Amino acid sequence: MSRITRKELKSDKFALEVEHSITFFEQHKQEISRYGTIALVVAVLIVGYSIYSRREHANREQALASAIRVQEAPVGQAGAPGLNFPTQDAKDQETLRVFSDLQSKYSGTQEGYVAAYYLGSIKADQGKLAEAEKLYSDLAEHGDKKYASLAKLSLAQIYFGDGREAQGEKTLRDLIDNPSEFVSKEQATISLARFLAPKKPAEARKLLEPLRTQPGAVSQVALSLIGELK
Repeated sequence: MSRITRKELKSDKFALEVEHSITFFEQHKQEISRYGTIALVVAVLIVGYSIYSRREHANREQALASAIRVQEAPVGQAGAPGLNFPTQDAKDQETLRVFSDLQSKYSGTQEGYVAAYYLGSIKADQGKLAEAEKLYSDLAEHGDKKYASLAKLSLAQIYFGDGREAQGEKTLRDLIDNPSEFVSKEQATISLARFLAPKKPAEARKLLEPLRTQPGAVSQVALSLIGELK
């Protein structure tokens, strides 16, 4: 603490919590010495990491919220209060920048996964499907189950869209067998049936029939799709 005083530390909540830990160890120096310096080092590391991780999580959440505000900002509303952009191109450029920064800075975290998914969606909307596929594939391989399932759902759409039906069907069947909190078995089934319907209506019907008796919107969507089958 040669470069900063205790008084200055108290202005920072993070530093104040660290100071409390240091004060505790100063007050119990003799007892700690009795049990060895290794325990002291481990304890300090645990306390420090716990405080640091809480602060970093809050920082990541704030950064993600700021990026989403950019993504949701209106276009062409001159003089409107809050964040807005003169053109869609200007908005897209800034959105790509903030989500790219977020993905790079917080890679391997949930916020980083969300950023990667947003980037893939933006690239897909721009027609840059090869770039979108790369982002989705990386997220599907390295992201946690929730975000990986979303990426796989989007990958299937790209596969079916450019004629890779077998790859798309394999991806969706994997989601049916391994649903997640973000992509349910029913959602994956309906998506597969929708893609199969033009060329394999009998297979699509086979997938949809069990969903007719499901409660809520699932049965309504299934019945609607069955009604569209040739």
